[in-house]
Amino acid sequence: MISNVIKKVKRYVTDPIFRFNVNSMIGLYNKLSDEKYLKKQFMLNTGQKLDLTNPIGFNAKMQWLKLYNRQDIYTTMVDKYSVKSYLTPIIGKEHIAGLLGAWTDPDDIEFAKLPDKFVLKTTHGCGGMFICRDKKKLDFLSVKKQLKKALKRNYYNSCREWPYKNVKPRIIAEEYLQDGDSKILNVYKVFCFSGVPYLIQTIQNDKTRDETIDYFDTKWNLLKLKQNFPNSKVPLKRPKTLDEILELSKACSRDIPFVRTDWYEVNGNVIFSEFTFFSDAGLAKFYPSKWDIVLGNMINLPDR
Repeated sequence: MISNVIKKVKRYVTDPIFRFNVNSMIGLYNKLSDEKYLKKQFMLNTGQKLDLTNPIGFNAKMQWLKLYNRQDIYTTMVDKYSVKSYLTPIIGKEHIAGLLGAWTDPDDIEFAKLPDKFVLKTTHGCGGMFICRDKKKLDFLSVKKQLKKALKRNYYNSCREWPYKNVKPRIIAEEYLQDGDSKILNVYKVFCFSGVPYLIQTIQNDKTRDETIDYFDTKWNLLKLKQNFPNSKVPLKRPKTLDEILELSKACSRDIPFVRTDWYEVNGNVIFSEFTFFSDAGLAKFYPSKWDIVLGNMINLPDR
């Protein structure tokens, strides 16, 4: 434990991005305007000055959209509870993970009524997710403690992603999803520009040390592209449901300059995961760098 503390102290001193993130987490930048905060964060992460007057690349346009494209419906769309009722008439209930319960206090979770396998997640940002594969082995006290901590975070503060700012913090339980014998679902994330799917990001071993990410076009041609995770040694084969994933993505991304629609393929069925309005918060570099421009050119910024 002491060695971990020493490592974090050293990293805080030597790593400016880590230092910025820690300072942000403890509230040192809360008084900074969104614009000043994003300019500082963008320079640290990309090494580039943020031009909000004439943004060119994908990452720069992500910052512009954070500041100037604030639609109330986006808050509903990123709320993991509210999005279910929002999406049902658009894509159908069959593409939405079943809801088992919702609570505002972890102490109110009725674990006895939940099945042996389920997923708990907070509704107001990333993180705060617990996958239970065997309820008998679940440390209920530890889960409640971590959920209470997660509920206190405002995900908006870290990257000023406005849609998360006013999401009501809640906890939901969803049905456990498993595709065949695989315990970790592959994720298909579709980059949509004004309702047009253009690129698919595929994730294997999601949220583990072995996580890999590959990129395909909509015809399932592998692209030479990497961001903040390594490419896989064995890219995923074209999913049987690819055409359906693309059609569903079109249906729920119309009239939005950019949104990433995330999906699972579960035993031949397509299940919605989440909406992301700012992929990697617009802070992950592209390799090769030309992709920042290619994808940036796909975004038509609305009038302010």
